[in-house]
Amino acid sequence: MKFFHTADWHLGKLVKGVYMTEGQRYVLRQFIDAIKEEKPDAIIIAGDLYDRAVPPTDAVTLLDDVLQEIVVDLKTPVIAVAGNHDSPGRLDFGSNLMRKNGYYIEGRLKHKVKPIVFNDAFGEVHFHLVPYADPSICRQVYGDEKITDFNSAMQSVIEKIDFKEDARHVFVGHAFVTPHGKEEENTSDSERPLAIGGAEYVSAQLFQKFHYTALGHLHQAHHVLNETIRYAGSPMKYSISEEHHKKGFFIVEMDGEGNVDVQKRLLIPKHDMRTVEGEMDEILTHTPSDDYVFVKLHDETPVLFPMEKVKSIYPNAMHIERKVGRTAATLERQGTAVQEKPDDRQLFRYFYTQMNDMEPDAETERIFDEVLQEVKGGTDR
Repeated sequence: MKFFHTADWHLGKLVKGVYMTEGQRYVLRQFIDAIKEEKPDAIIIAGDLYDRAVPPTDAVTLLDDVLQEIVVDLKTPVIAVAGNHDSPGRLDFGSNLMRKNGYYIEGRLKHKVKPIVFNDAFGEVHFHLVPYADPSICRQVYGDEKITDFNSAMQSVIEKIDFKEDARHVFVGHAFVTPHGKEEENTSDSERPLAIGGAEYVSAQLFQKFHYTALGHLHQAHHVLNETIRYAGSPMKYSISEEHHKKGFFIVEMDGEGNVDVQKRLLIPKHDMRTVEGEMDEILTHTPSDDYVFVKLHDETPVLFPMEKVKSIYPNAMHIERKVGRTAATLERQGTAVQEKPDDRQLFRYFYTQMNDMEPDAETERIFDEVLQEVKGGTDR
């Protein structure tokens, strides 16, 4: 049995006012090409197909186009669950009808998890689909007031799964899983917290019975506790905190005993997301690029219209900030003279030079001094 494990598409994602739809279509084209090449038996999407409960029209169209090509044209089944960004009702609508055509989607948590059963040369493979559900939903579905956090909720879900002894079992879910259910940092600033106060973490120990656990929610691909419990990560970068992530998906091959071989396939973005650092004059000598850049300026003096200047080289620049310099206390400890705060005359000279590409002459500075004294005198009165 061969299947692809992907997650966290976040179609319709908006980053710093820029929709990522064009880039998402670009990487999903590569994903579809890989399906044509590898001919997997199934595709897993482990939650967060959309970035919001009511996605923009372009995002809905993109998902429709992708599923049409994978499920209908390539005859490859897709197995998916809703994530915390998705609308359960939106994804659940028409699910019974779509199953007949090879699209298996679980939007809402059900009281009984019925597996999707596929067969290969070795027998049955059971895919158990568990959409994102917070403890309050689980309490309502199961009528169990002892469900107080995400770990006890997941435990209740798994306890109701029937494990057929002669079958192989794959879990598909969306949760924050850590080795022992203890707090760990998110892998990206774009991941929405599931809860506060440590209630969101789920122990990887709960998934020991499954031959493979396909997870979504964390945006960096990695395994948890052992190599059969994995996050595929997002297919492209959605935050500068993901700058060093290697984005892609997993190709999973399972033998007759349930042993898995997992290979990472990278996806190449249309525009990378990265940090650019330096003084403005230096940045303006860079080779032009369409990457999404977050700029850290090292200039000690203010720079006028910095975004306008940066966009002459990086038209898709998303953010500019001044790099925090060394503090006066640090400089003093290092025996370095601390530069005094520039006075009004220095600030004027800098502003005039930036606006006119030349320094002010003596007469201009005299007029500035007169106006400044008049303003200060008026303030004193």
